[in-house]
Amino acid sequence: MSDVVLSLDTCGLFCPEPVMLLHNKIDEVNVGDIIEVIATDPSTQRDIPKFCAFLDHELLEEREADKRFYYRIRKGR
Repeated sequence: MSDVVLSLDTCGLFCPEPVMLLHNKIDEVNVGDIIEVIATDPSTQRDIPKFCAFLDHELLEEREADKRFYYRIRKGR
């Protein structure tokens, strides 16, 4: 999508690696920017929403397709 500033492909990584990668990379974008995360680890369905809620990022979209999990996150303050 054209509004995504950073796309993280975490396919093949397992908990806690996808969230750790997101945590490290989110500092590289500006407040309000959108990050897309693509994952294969089902635990991201629990971990990424908790990450967003805890750190005040907005989870814009969460969907599953073809055994992959897709997340769109707007960086908070």
